Amino acid sequence: MMDGHAPGHGQHCAAQAETWRAPGTLPSRPAPSLLVMPTDTGARSARPSVLLLGRDQRVADHLGLAAAATARTCLVLFVLDEQILRLPTTGPNRVAFLLESLADLRASLRARGGELFVRRGDPAALALAAAHAVGARTIHLSADVTSVARRRHRALAERCAADGIELVAHAGVAVVDPDALHPSGGDHYRVFTPYWRAWTAAPRRQLAPPPDELCAPEGLDPGVLPDLAELDAGADPVGRHDFAPLGLAAPSPRRDTGGEGEAWRRLDAFAARGGLADYDAACDDLASDATARVAAALHFGCISPRQLEAWALEHADVDRVAGGVGAFVRQLCWRDFFLAVTRSFPAIGRADYRPRPVAWRQDPDELDAWKQGRTGVSLVDAAMRQLLDEGFVHNRARLVASSYLVKTLRHHWSEGAAHYLYWLSDADVASNSGNWQWMAGTGNDTRPNRVLNPERQAKRFDPDGTYRSRYLGPPPWATTH
Repeated sequence: MMDGHAPGHGQHCAAQAETWRAPGTLPSRPAPSLLVMPTDTGARSARPSVLLLGRDQRVADHLGLAAAATARTCLVLFVLDEQILRLPTTGPNRVAFLLESLADLRASLRARGGELFVRRGDPAALALAAAHAVGARTIHLSADVTSVARRRHRALAERCAADGIELVAHAGVAVVDPDALHPSGGDHYRVFTPYWRAWTAAPRRQLAPPPDELCAPEGLDPGVLPDLAELDAGADPVGRHDFAPLGLAAPSPRRDTGGEGEAWRRLDAFAARGGLADYDAACDDLASDATARVAAALHFGCISPRQLEAWALEHADVDRVAGGVGAFVRQLCWRDFFLAVTRSFPAIGRADYRPRPVAWRQDPDELDAWKQGRTGVSLVDAAMRQLLDEGFVHNRARLVASSYLVKTLRHHWSEGAAHYLYWLSDADVASNSGNWQWMAGTGNDTRPNRVLNPERQAKRFDPDGTYRSRYLGPPPWATTH
């Protein structure tokens, strides 16, 4: 297959460049090995560059943008990946958050003289076509660890290699690069505590300031950024193609809003109400909801995890670093931990990390009752209704609801993980699947038989029923489904 494609590759890419305004797809081809190149932010290049965005929708602490901005002109491209849009786990809250984040990013780029170009189709084909359209010899992107991101990177790397275009991958998805920490005799840490010790001792990179000025290429249609309804109906940003409708459910009525500016406003409000200082004592209190609620912003890269760690430490009272700030930063380490696990075990979203001889049950009606918050277990039902109402679930409630599904009802973790992925605005394959497998006993928990009793958890973290009443109404609550 490669021999058949190689002779005509340059001619095909030229055709793609001519029609770059119209999204398209190219056949999949065997992929080369993944090569992550170091960042080079040297003198301004006379040739244009292309930045292909993924989960990095910000202008501050964006190493790829900082490097691409050293070129004479910089084409910043986001491709609405048709393959991802049609996954059964792609849900309305996540897509709506994405579109809002892109709108915020477009405004930030335009304020600096730049532009966000939006297309729909195959990211690898369209990024290469963009490079040909502006005469770029370098494409920048942020490295990621999920199987989808790595397939996209390999496909683009092969096309770039065939055309003599340099592909440069930059860090930014984690505080500490997922490939940076290794135990002796292994490719990744399998248990959190030793990873935490290594992570806290690891050096940190410097934060990258946002570029003061950008120069976008002229004469190209930037594309119309669709809203959720338009995208769901099959809208093409440049109006050259009719895509089939997606058939997404209606978004949650009280979901969070996306965007870099919104993420910082949320963090400022969190700090102003003392959330950071009291995080260790209050983060599990279900009624107060004393969390920052920036997981979705982290997932889409509206704020970088390195920025968030630096922000937390800057706001810390020196005497409280081991308290609220320490607990907050530890959550960032958990996120990095699951990214590192996913890098070494990319099948984490579909296969057991540590298979166990469990007799998993299949009961569609029972599963549907859990999804709708009709199990008759008040804390579980409140968690599931919060998910549908807000596209978010308090972390403590998430764990209790997942424990009930996998340990009490004995449904395989993947059924619950898929439901979470569809509805959560912050749905992240590494963290979502890692936490589900941790609770199911197939993941990185050193106590695979751990069970979170819903009644005990309710008495401890929602003693007066405020959280449950918020989503179930006042007691008494139904006890059967």
